[in-house]
Amino acid sequence: MRFNRSWKTAYWHGKTLRRWPGLFDPNFYDVESREEYWLSGPHRDQADTRYSIIRPKVDDDVREMYEAFLRGAPLPGRERG
Repeated sequence: MRFNRSWKTAYWHGKTLRRWPGLFDPNFYDVESREEYWLSGPHRDQADTRYSIIRPKVDDDVREMYEAFLRGAPLPGRERG
């Protein structure tokens, strides 16, 4: 997943997701299908889900970055906070 400079648009698996502050529960929607998503950054304690204790599935293309984050590395694009 990558974000544009303003963090208002995310690109993930061929989808373009836009931030929509007016949504009640989700915070992004797919511009093509209007499907709604909740996007949140990972947590070092691995409590990455919103409403359950089920651990999220980590995509293979970001697994190395996620594991580095768990070891203390900053998230790509967030090196300065």
